[in-house]
Amino acid sequence: MTDLQELYQSVILDHNRAPRNFGALEGATRTADGRNPLCGDEVHVALRVADEVIADVRFTGHGCAISKASASLMTAAVKGKSVAEAEALFRRFHALVTGQGGAEGTRDLGQLVVFSGVSRFPARVKCASLPWHALRAALAADDTPGGAAHGSATTE
Repeated sequence: MTDLQELYQSVILDHNRAPRNFGALEGATRTADGRNPLCGDEVHVALRVADEVIADVRFTGHGCAISKASASLMTAAVKGKSVAEAEALFRRFHALVTGQGGAEGTRDLGQLVVFSGVSRFPARVKCASLPWHALRAALAADDTPGGAAHGSATTE
């Protein structure tokens, strides 16, 4: 295993063992659930969006190390970003894990590049992208006065 692969594995294992932004989010304005029926991974993404900026984001759920690490790194990456910036980041991340991003597409992805090798394992692409699809569903949900808007995403 190369040093870079070891680093990537270390980052994924760290975020799996100690996920960032894990837990319920009080006052969420948008939420979505994601589920992969093939492996059983499930994730719930909750956002507090104010003036089209993701003021806070958290997730709950269970799944494999790749799914949990992806959710953890995703929440860290989108917190404080505009809805449009988060949507653009989704597209770049999705291109990365599906092998369509090329070297140019990894620029400015920060630690998210740890998922660059996932494209070689089609079953794992769904694991890495599940939280992102749930995020996208939450972003697409319209805010409703007095409660959170809800969306859902499924990867198969």
